[in-house]
Amino acid sequence: MTRSRISRVVVTPVAFADPPLLNVVGVHQPWALRAIVEVHTDSGLLGLGEIYADEIHLARLGAVAAVLPGHDPFDLHGLRRLVADVLGRETGGGGASFGGMLDVSSALPTVYSPFEVACLDIQARALDRPLSDLLGGAVRDRVPFSGYLFYKWAGHPGQPDDEWGAALDPDGIVAQAQRMVDGWGFGSLKLKGGVLHPDEECAAIEALRAAYPDLPLRLDPNGAWTPETSVRVAERLAGVVEYLEDPTPGIGGMAYVAARTDVPLATNMCVIAFEHVAPAVAADAVQVVLSDHHLWGGLRSSALLGGICETFGMGLSMHSNSHLGVSLAAMVHLAAATPNLTYACDTHYPWKTQDLVTPGVLSFEDGAVAVPTGPGLGVELDRDQLGVLHEQYLTCGVRRREDTVYMQSIQPDFTPNTSRW
Repeated sequence: MTRSRISRVVVTPVAFADPPLLNVVGVHQPWALRAIVEVHTDSGLLGLGEIYADEIHLARLGAVAAVLPGHDPFDLHGLRRLVADVLGRETGGGGASFGGMLDVSSALPTVYSPFEVACLDIQARALDRPLSDLLGGAVRDRVPFSGYLFYKWAGHPGQPDDEWGAALDPDGIVAQAQRMVDGWGFGSLKLKGGVLHPDEECAAIEALRAAYPDLPLRLDPNGAWTPETSVRVAERLAGVVEYLEDPTPGIGGMAYVAARTDVPLATNMCVIAFEHVAPAVAADAVQVVLSDHHLWGGLRSSALLGGICETFGMGLSMHSNSHLGVSLAAMVHLAAATPNLTYACDTHYPWKTQDLVTPGVLSFEDGAVAVPTGPGLGVELDRDQLGVLHEQYLTCGVRRREDTVYMQSIQPDFTPNTSRW
């Protein structure tokens, strides 16, 4: 039997409208960027991947895409070696930074990830099986997600207000939560903090608890607080939140807090690569890890992370960045095949107004997404919408995520809130 080979690879940068969501380093720009990776084979199969689309990252993706023709899509170890070689030879290697909050010493995992997902999509399509079958099989047929709440302006300056409106106080956050729960059925809620004084954000969490007595709640200030303030907040919110996510920066700071509270601490900032796991475990710094296949090197590496978390008794959830349907499908398959997924996953999905996958496969019901049962990822590209979003990329003027720069164009005296309080 002749083995299928990769015949061509297409990387398409796209942009979609993003609301003015506030965070520790500033505010989301009017446009979010993603790259769609299409891997074609000489047997007619097509695999899809999705990843960040900052200029530097796009150059790295393009360099890999140029040398992939002829590669066996089943040879994932060879794919990783190829990516490593290209990063060293074509682009100088180096680290990567995303949004001013996530910095990794090696770009290899984030460059490899979309190609790995696309190759797994091809493999599963060739076998006529859902991609989750390649990860050990689905242990759940629906994946629960958490409603993602943000402090936000009513609209971007100079533009009309968006349909969500402003959320700058507890009443605004509760109103936003009501829309999330009523519209998508979320059974847990997460507030992105690091925007206001911690007492104000605690008040918002307490208002959510009063409005939703039975829903699990989370607060994520992205390292906005000192260790001492983090302990004080943990004392105030003990019994109110299911976990605090990255209250303070670094493994050392998180360990200080963890030693002084029984509130579980979660992270997607101080443990975002395998080399971070051992020191975090040794320091007992985190009790919950938020995986992210875009950062951890794809789906199989993320499954490995799940096993490591189970070994060391750590909880497991899933991080989200502004994403489209290809990433959501990959997240759902991974979560479906992760036995020890102990918390509902994060998702930005309700915040977007456009997508580029054919409708009908991915939908939220009672806060969960049914695992696609078709071959591969189970989603197909809507070519017309891909063209629309690519045209938006060409005309929007945004080429990298710069929340701080955008905020400073509106509030010139703004500085990131990391460890501010």
